[in-house]
Amino acid sequence: MSNRLIYIDPTLDESLQRQIRQNLVEGILTGSFSPGSRLPSSRKLAQQLKVSRNTVVLVYQSLMDEGYIISRQRSGIYVSDEFQKGRINFQHTSTKNKRTSNNQSRFKGNLATTNERSFPSTWRKYRYPFIDGKFDSSLYPVKEWRDANNKANATNEIVQWSELHTLEDDPMLVDEIRTKILPRRGIQSPAEEILITVGNQQALHLICMLFVDKTTTVAVEEPGYPEFRDLLLLQGAGLVHQSVDDKGIVVDDNLDSCNIIYTTPSHQTPTSITMSLARRDELLQKAKQQDLLIIEDDFEFESNFLGQPHPALRSLDKDNRVVYVSCLSKVLVSGVQIGFIVADRDVIIELRKIRKMILRNPPYNNQRAVAYFLSLGYYDAFMMHLHKTFFERWLSLREALNIYLPNCINTGPIQGGTAYWITGPEQLDGDYLREKAAEEGILIEPVKRYFASSNYPENCFRLGITSIPNDRIQQGVKKLAQLIYQLTADHEENLSNAKGQLLNEKELHLLLPDVLLETQMVYGVPCRIELCADGSMIGQTGGKDHEEDIGRWWIENGMYYRQWNLWVYGEIKGFYVIMDGNKMKWFDGNNRFVRELQLKNNQDKLAP
Repeated sequence: MSNRLIYIDPTLDESLQRQIRQNLVEGILTGSFSPGSRLPSSRKLAQQLKVSRNTVVLVYQSLMDEGYIISRQRSGIYVSDEFQKGRINFQHTSTKNKRTSNNQSRFKGNLATTNERSFPSTWRKYRYPFIDGKFDSSLYPVKEWRDANNKANATNEIVQWSELHTLEDDPMLVDEIRTKILPRRGIQSPAEEILITVGNQQALHLICMLFVDKTTTVAVEEPGYPEFRDLLLLQGAGLVHQSVDDKGIVVDDNLDSCNIIYTTPSHQTPTSITMSLARRDELLQKAKQQDLLIIEDDFEFESNFLGQPHPALRSLDKDNRVVYVSCLSKVLVSGVQIGFIVADRDVIIELRKIRKMILRNPPYNNQRAVAYFLSLGYYDAFMMHLHKTFFERWLSLREALNIYLPNCINTGPIQGGTAYWITGPEQLDGDYLREKAAEEGILIEPVKRYFASSNYPENCFRLGITSIPNDRIQQGVKKLAQLIYQLTADHEENLSNAKGQLLNEKELHLLLPDVLLETQMVYGVPCRIELCADGSMIGQTGGKDHEEDIGRWWIENGMYYRQWNLWVYGEIKGFYVIMDGNKMKWFDGNNRFVRELQLKNNQDKLAP
């Protein structure tokens, strides 16, 4: 009888039956339970593991049915000899004298440079993981995905998809994408213009192999998607690093020397900027004038929170210059890896040939499962839930940034996406901030990897919403703000060195009643505040998500106090007020600079 220890953990989510089975199978396949060796009786093993005997009996029965073990009458349970037939008798040997090789010298081409992990593998242990691209497991549609898989793996379904030609994609999935996904982007394409891929990355790789070599010059966004930049370098392409402004990739004469333009117009990677309609038209016109190909990576097109999403470049393209790449939601893709390319028929034919040399096709069972997930309405319901969840987190993060870091953070004007690009004070060292934040249980994403140039803005970082629960966002930003203030305090304006006149209580009573103030939120929209003489106040923000709130204000101990009904969590806040011309500056009780506002009236009330 083998003396191998079988261990189970009753605290795990896995059933006891499955744990026992895994232990036994692993022991048999690795040789710990040698062929012909006797296993404990079901009664003895149950006693040893402190489980029901029926649990062990069920495990033994399933292993007998599958041929792992055999029962000998009046003798016991034994490991079958069959599983060792055809196997090499492997023995572990010491690696101390293992020969070294110089295989690195054989490597060809430019090796990928983007291998830096932007977050620790133990990110789930951090209380405030503001990282993008990872997800809390509660978001995954387990029940619905299981149902779609069960349908895809029914006997009659297996017969259908197993008989597909090796170059084909599952026609059911292609039709679901053609009729349900693409119309949302304004794209109408027949089935022969669609190719299924193993996620976005394979789609981009196939396109590179078809269109890019050492004679090709490609314009890429700067900052931009680093993995695609590495793919281009691997193909030997020349790169033009094209800057991005608040309307998307800049269209200028730098593009004239290019053959291809790569862009992420829905939510630019990594700034989340949405390319304007005017810029889309401008880009298409430039491509027509210079005979350029456009690769449109429609990243996060479902994550548009403010206003209607703009149509895809592919839908606006009249000259067949746009090759469109997309995938299902990132939450699904992490487990399913299904993407797709939309291009003219001749391009798809060639891409299909290249795909055959690499992978033939994405697994048909996965394709059919995704097709059912779409056809049964699970994907739409899932996306509505995901959109609502991410929108709540997105607003919570924006609100927290506006409250705790109102005057030293600029997120830029964005309409959605799952991460904010943060520009901090000039003196801020983003890498050092990341280290210190991690010590406080806060994970932020550095931006160095998104830049081709070593001259990147060191005061920038990203905050994502996909992995942090909504109820932790406020506290996480508050702690991060305290840390940023600590790191930049020596360089920031404070009450003792601020330029202007500190108002006393009498001057506050003279100036503030019926005053009209204007400022700008961290996300780039204007805000107007009216302090009424009766102690009430009215606030309005501009932008696509226009907001209004009311509250009360008063003066106490030489400070201006205010409390909104809804804004800033309804907290009471007090500020010292300094006037510098028409500029009003607020400083908190710790003498730290908080916000600058423009005085729109009452300027003459403080005149000497």
